[in-house]
Amino acid sequence: MSGAPSPTMPEGTVDVRLVSVDMDGTLLDGDGAVPAGFWPLLDVMAERGVVVVPASGRQYATLRSLFGPAAEAMGFIAENGTLVAYRGEVLATDTVSPEVVRDIVEAVRELSTSRNLGVVVCGVRSAYIERTDVPFRSEVDIYYKELAEVDDLSAVDDGVLKLAIFDFDDAEHGAAPHFARFRDTHQVVVSGRHWIDVMNLGVHKGSGLERLRELLGIERDQCVAFGDYLNDLELVKAAGHSFAMANGHPDVLAAARYVAPSNTENGVVSVLERLLT
Repeated sequence: MSGAPSPTMPEGTVDVRLVSVDMDGTLLDGDGAVPAGFWPLLDVMAERGVVVVPASGRQYATLRSLFGPAAEAMGFIAENGTLVAYRGEVLATDTVSPEVVRDIVEAVRELSTSRNLGVVVCGVRSAYIERTDVPFRSEVDIYYKELAEVDDLSAVDDGVLKLAIFDFDDAEHGAAPHFARFRDTHQVVVSGRHWIDVMNLGVHKGSGLERLRELLGIERDQCVAFGDYLNDLELVKAAGHSFAMANGHPDVLAAARYVAPSNTENGVVSVLERLLT
């Protein structure tokens, strides 16, 4: 992208034991696919015992499907850190109270009279929607492989990891300020141009990374993390070697130690090729 920051790299050799990578805007290319050059690197990291951990606002089932059989040996930080898994086992979940679920669903319904919004209730077993028109459903289908349509989101019978609000316009400057009242008790995170996630305080991609690395006995300086948007801030802060994508949000670029080429330039692949040689 024009005017993007120049890539930067650590000096000397890095002892890489864990690689955590955001998906949209970071690993995935402009078509939303895992770049071809990543698959050989995944094999190399598996051979060396490097734990690969996708960290995303996406659903666990969706993340697993992207990596196929390789997922069995990987870690996952899903739903922006509210679900953490390793080698096919869910290690931790953090759920929102039913009262807060009802409050947020009602707030979205009220605001939808003046803004074009939809909401996904992200459960442990499945994601749930009550808005079913094609424009909204086509956006939701990208991120939620397990998805059910229900008549009333406030009555969902599942542990709720987070609520994901979709604003067809600009989430950061449009819908987000209307949910500021929930910030006293919950996290309200702009996770993309159109998405806002509401979840419990203290739970994020960074806490998921810390949980995994402590479980595996991996030091902070042995962790490499890549991110591009506001929901990646804690992730890049939790890793000893953190990379913001050149296409990233200014706050992420300021928080990370290094800059990777943009996702459309296969920035994650090019950095890992250099770190692993």
